[in-house]
Order: sequence, then C-alpha cells, then structure tokens
Amino acid sequence: MADFDFADVAGGTNPFPVADSRAIPAARYFDAEFFRAESEQLWPKAWQMACRLEMIPEVGDWVEYTNLGKSVLVVRTEGGISAYHNHCRHRGVPIAGGTNPGTGGNASGNCRHSGFICPFHGWRWNMEGENTFVYGRQLFDEDQLDHAELALRKVRVETWGGCAFINFDPDAPTLRDSLGPVLGRLEAHGMNDLRAEWWFATELPANWKIAMEAFMEGYHVMMTHPQLQRAVPGLYNARYGNDTGGIGLPIDPDQSVADNIKAQIANLELLSTGMAGMCHAKEVEIARALADAPLPATVAEAVPVWWGLVQEAISRKLRAAGENVPDLNAVAQSDPVNAVEYLFPNYFLLPFFTSMASYRIRPLGPETCLFEIWSLTHFAPGKEPPPPLVPTVLPYDSQDFPMIPRQDYSNIPLQQRGLHSQGFDFMRLSGKVEGLISNYQRLIDLYLADADGATRAAASAKLGGNFDGPILPLT
Repeated sequence: MADFDFADVAGGTNPFPVADSRAIPAARYFDAEFFRAESEQLWPKAWQMACRLEMIPEVGDWVEYTNLGKSVLVVRTEGGISAYHNHCRHRGVPIAGGTNPGTGGNASGNCRHSGFICPFHGWRWNMEGENTFVYGRQLFDEDQLDHAELALRKVRVETWGGCAFINFDPDAPTLRDSLGPVLGRLEAHGMNDLRAEWWFATELPANWKIAMEAFMEGYHVMMTHPQLQRAVPGLYNARYGNDTGGIGLPIDPDQSVADNIKAQIANLELLSTGMAGMCHAKEVEIARALADAPLPATVAEAVPVWWGLVQEAISRKLRAAGENVPDLNAVAQSDPVNAVEYLFPNYFLLPFFTSMASYRIRPLGPETCLFEIWSLTHFAPGKEPPPPLVPTVLPYDSQDFPMIPRQDYSNIPLQQRGLHSQGFDFMRLSGKVEGLISNYQRLIDLYLADADGATRAAASAKLGGNFDGPILPLT
C-alpha cells in the first residue's frame, strides 16, 4: 500500500513534509513553523510518559509533568492513577508545582489530607479532583460555582511498564493499541517490575528529534563509541561491514575461543561502566564467573553457547536472590527485543539481560531539548532503594555523565549546528540500517496531516523491533 498522500493535506500545516523516504529535510530540525505544527498537532495527540510509578507509591502522592507549556498532575488515588490539568478553575494559576516548567517541572508531594490549594486565592481540590473550598463563596453568583464545572479537568492516563502515560486527545487509540506488540515483548522481559536506581537530566542545544535519532542505529558505534567496537569488532563489523578504513579494528580470523570470551566479558564491562547500569554490575559479575566454562572448539560455536550459559546463570542466581527476573533464554526465543526499543514519540528503552536504561526527550524549543536517562533494574522485595524524585541535572558536557551518553552528547550539538550549513538540504539515510529515522519522521507527518487514530497506531506499531532496521511502508 502506498504511503499517506501528504500533498492532499488541507491547510498546509506541514511546511517540510518527507517527500523521499530516504531524505529528511533539514529544516524539520530547526524551522519555527514546523516546530509549531508539532506542538499543535503531534504532542496533544500522542501518549507521553509522564512519570515512573514508584515516584507515587502512596495514596495522595502526586507528580507534575510538563511539556510545551502544558502542566499535568499525576496522582495516586484510592482507585488507581488519575491525571488532571494543573490549573485553578478560578483564575488559572497552577495549583501545585508550576515553579520550573521550562525544564520539566519535576515537582512532587502528597495531597491526601491537605488536597491541592491554589496559592493565589486559596481555592482547594481533593485528590479526586473535586472542589472542596471556595474562599468567599458568597461573592460569586451561584451559576459560577457548579460543582461539576469546578472539578479539575481530567487528562487521559494509562499505566504500563512501571510508568504513567498521559494523552490530551480523548479520541486517541489506547496506549497498547497505539504502541503495538512491542509492549508485550518488553513485559516478557520484566519491564513491569523494574525500578529506578538513578535519574540524570541535561539540556541539549539540539532539536528533540536529533537527540532521539542519535540512538536509532548502531552504525555510529565505530566512531562515537570506539571502545565498544575495539572490544568485539566482529559484532559491529558483521552488521555494518568490515571496511573500517583503518579506523576500527578488523576481525581476527585466528582469535582463540578463550580470547574471544575475554573480549565478550570486556565488552560487558564497558557497557556496564559506560552506561552505569544498562548491563548491570551484578550481571557482569555472574558473566565473569563463566570465563573458563567448557565450550565448543570454534568461536562460531562457542560464543552462542557461552551467551546461553550466561543468561541461564543470571536468571537462576538473581531469582535465588529474590528478584522477579525472567528466564532470559526462554524470552530471547519467545519475545525477542532489539538493543533499543522506541515508544513514540519521545521515550525509548535499552534492554540488556534483566536491566534496562530508559530515555525521555522533551522539546524546549526548535533547537533545545530536555534529555533524561534512568537506570532501571530489579530488586528483591523489601530491598528497593528510595526512588529518585528529581533528576541529577548536569551540563551536557559534564564529565559526571557515564561515558556512553557523554560520547553521544559530544556529537548531538555539533550535528544541530551542521544542519544550518549552506547547501545541506536533507539527511541522506541508508534504507537498510537507518530506516527507523525515516519511519519515525513519516509517522510525525501522519500526525501533522491529521491522519485518523487507527492509521497512526498501525504505523506506530511498526517502530517496535525496527532499530537498525529498514525503511518500511507505513500505510
């Protein structure tokens, strides 16, 4: 089936549509009109990850989520999770938080007993969104104080993967219908039981899509993360070609099984320290213990056997420690996931063994974004640490970031500046390994074209498993 015909869009709301799926117009990453179109037509209709649920464990706990001037309160009530537009029904003042909307808000508290109190005139609401007090009620005409009218306006909220997601569109498909089968595959890998160890944030001088797309392929590893390519050149060369031009290491055809296993462990160590948790230290320790495991005589046979041994040992030992982790060998067959899995529009996960990293990127302007990273892992019941309620905010060039995101941050602002170069009109994408970028951008165009929810959801579902993948027809 042919892709959506953007030429027929009424109103001209997309100034730079993707006409060639391999060529993404550069202006989409800095043009103010395109940014406005996204703000008005994409974000109000898309599911957005608003908070992690361990941030609101008790009844009455709330977190403020902000994006593009909109503020939402996510609250744990007696009946579950609710979300409300964060404004007083009297004069519009935020009734909670509201102090730092330009950098993500991140306010939190508990309203079970005190409720929400407007700081302007003292009007109050309970955690169910009902108005409970109007100061000087006799000053208002009775028809201004209709109980239903004074209630906080609800925002759609659904929970998945230990997170609350919100959507401003009452007619949007459900979260699961919108994002597709990848949710089930991630659930099989233990997504629902993960908890945050740490949370970093930074402001990047780059469009939010540039930041997202930096992680949509592994083609950049040889230059951006050379330590990973040096550890296991066979892994990356097999995916992207052995023609490294003298930059990356070639495959050693004479490498012994023992040396290859040492390289595999070194790669795990680099991933663990480089991401500070995606490949967790407890998992690396288990892998190290299998360095001398009996294996077949050839590298081609030995490596998959060793990985199977490692995955079995991690599952078994962490379960013995009380962690509710999956059977890694079983889910690798039944529910395979890619190195990066994207949940449109601005949230993605990097699953590895039983732990994951998660990223959320929010636009602050046409050429700035708020970039957040969580480290997620399992804990035995009763041994969970207190959840981080605010991120550790650092300059994007801070040496306190783990090495791998620090290396990515060194490229992203440079690319943003390069997009303004005279004569650079479009991104030139590989249809084989950079297809996810094209698929993502053309899904944005479906939103800007006001395609129906079912069409958008069907296209969004195709993003699951598409890391390092091809350009796909979306409709």
